[in-house]
Amino acid sequence: MTNPYLAGAAGRCPRCGEGVLFEGFLKVAPACDACGAIFTNADSGDGPAVFIILIAGFLMAFGAMFHMIAFNPPIWVLLVVWLPLTVIVVLGLLRPMKGLMVAAQFAQQASEAGSDDVRK
Repeated sequence: MTNPYLAGAAGRCPRCGEGVLFEGFLKVAPACDACGAIFTNADSGDGPAVFIILIAGFLMAFGAMFHMIAFNPPIWVLLVVWLPLTVIVVLGLLRPMKGLMVAAQFAQQASEAGSDDVRK
């Protein structure tokens, strides 16, 4: 049996680990092409962005501050080095984090609450 979290982070189907999870860069496929698992209810929302802000923000802020204190470069050097590096890190983490969130929903059999799910 495949680990759904590792498969999701790799962009694979959390059920079988064979099919693709994404149609494009971040668009979740409607179903797995290998096992037929349905992904239409999977919605990661802002979860991946929040985690990436925390992870990449910490790494980039710490790195830029260390670079600034240790080497005392001009401000334009900091901007030329750390802004593109931040974009690369954020884009590099976005797809695996979204896959991980979708896989977590799939593994926990979570679905969005509808009006039928609310107690009256």
